[in-house]
Formats: sequence, C-alpha cells, structure tokens
Amino acid sequence: MNEAPRDAESETTVLQVRRIGNSVGLILPKELLARLRLKEGDKLYVVEQAESGFKLSPYDEKHAKAMTIARRVMREYRDTFRALAK
Repeated sequence: MNEAPRDAESETTVLQVRRIGNSVGLILPKELLARLRLKEGDKLYVVEQAESGFKLSPYDEKHAKAMTIARRVMREYRDTFRALAK
C-alpha cells in the first residue's frame, strides 16, 4: 500500500478518496491507525470544526451515551437554558 504524503511542518496526512466496491472511502495508513488507536471494524467520530475542516477521533461508547443524555436534556429544557443565557 502506498503511504500517504506527509506535510513536514505539521502532522497533516493527505488521504485520497478511492472506490471500494460499490462505495467510496479512505484508506488510512498504518501509522495513522496506530496514532488514532484504531483497528479494522472500529468506529470513528467525524466532527465538523467551525472554520477548520473536520476532526477524526475514536468512537467512545460512554461518551456517545453521555451525549445522547445531554442532547435529550438540552431539548427538554431548551426554554430554561435560553432564559438562563440572557
């Protein structure tokens, strides 16, 4: 497998979108998998950053459950939070 080119000044890795069967995807180099502590079959969070692109991080089931609860609470008490923010 070809290694992705690296930007020497920062820890940027350039990936190419490739056809994988009937889909498209990214091939993550072994070094990046190791740095993300990922293995085949693991899940990733892909979070859009306001003005700086996207952030990849390993999926954490405890965090996902906490976020589900937080979203529910924020939705349920939306008016209260708005009033407190004034």
